[in-house]
Amino acid sequence: MRDEVDELVEAWARERSDLDLGAVAVFSRISRLARHLDLARREAFSSHGIESWEFDVLAALRRAGDPYELSPGRLLRETLVTSGTMTNRVDRLVARGYVERNPDPSDRRGVLVRLTAGGKQAVDDAFTALVTAEHDLLADLPDAERDRLAALLRSLLVPFSSH
Repeated sequence: MRDEVDELVEAWARERSDLDLGAVAVFSRISRLARHLDLARREAFSSHGIESWEFDVLAALRRAGDPYELSPGRLLRETLVTSGTMTNRVDRLVARGYVERNPDPSDRRGVLVRLTAGGKQAVDDAFTALVTAEHDLLADLPDAERDRLAALLRSLLVPFSSH
């Protein structure tokens, strides 16, 4: 079985035989798969009326568990955006009725962002569509190979983990 990356690597090997192109073969495929995944994510989310950034915030709240609320600071850490960006995103999600701001009972000056019933439904529907799309992307890969791939990718990602 051959793909477009095989041709790319062969062309580079012909032109730059002095280089080890093993990493190019791996990361070119990862890059191409990332594009397909991004398209699948956008479709899964847009089919449920939300954007990727909305899903990121709603999903962070949903993963927090009942009562599905986090401080703005925790949301920043979960979604890796700036404070100003998060304020704007929360404002927009409040306007859509997906989240609400409530006073933080443990900090008079603080607030907690809480998922509403509508926000929970939106993120659950979008996540179901995403999981289906991701399964479709892996459909030709046997379970054992999928698990092996996940383990290999984990070993590449661990050095970049922040915890």
